[in-house]
Amino acid sequence: MFLAMDTVFDQCSIAILDSSGQILSSHTETGKRQQTQQILPMIDAALSDAQLRLADIQALIFNRGPGAFSGIRINTAVVQALSVAHDLPCVGVSSLQAIAQSAYQQYGLKHLYSALDARMQQVYFGQYKLSVDDQSGQGIMQPVLDDRSDSTEQLLDYDSKTALNLPITGNGAMLLARHDQQVCHEDVWPDAVIIGQLGVAQFANDGGTEAAQALPKYLRNQAWKTLKEQGKA
Repeated sequence: MFLAMDTVFDQCSIAILDSSGQILSSHTETGKRQQTQQILPMIDAALSDAQLRLADIQALIFNRGPGAFSGIRINTAVVQALSVAHDLPCVGVSSLQAIAQSAYQQYGLKHLYSALDARMQQVYFGQYKLSVDDQSGQGIMQPVLDDRSDSTEQLLDYDSKTALNLPITGNGAMLLARHDQQVCHEDVWPDAVIIGQLGVAQFANDGGTEAAQALPKYLRNQAWKTLKEQGKA
């Protein structure tokens, strides 16, 4: 059994899945203002719904980012605390991969760009393509290149050099669209079920990590600093 969580996509989302990806419990509360108060009671409720205890969980799966700084910190901190307290391995999933997987399931897209608006004229960006997972036999969107953070101008230049006219998914899609006919889906918002499905596949192939290695993925090296400390205020 696997416990998955997400507080990065402006929500508090919890899911419990088995090793085949079957959903045993899932619930999502939209909005980010109450995440710190919501997440632990929602975990307790999900375990109760599935008639499980944390001792029954094989691994903890979380959205490690990139994305909203506070959201990343919340579910990373909760996963690390539960991992230490209950001696459970952790599995971090990229938010951009989750967008790609959700777009594949929602729209059948098999090769695409994932894009999240990073503010300040920047975008978190990744390119993903469908691959069949060796362990589960399921279609999993895998990275073609490492997730990155760049200005919209640099990413538009990258796209023109690759000569690829791929669909763009995520809330940064329209920032990168090159023409009116390019397929864009801004309405792709993964929940903990998608995070969990990716994490289950990742755990089957690579195992998990200890709490000390369950690290967030900010992409911006100075994201944790204030604007003044970054020299932008």
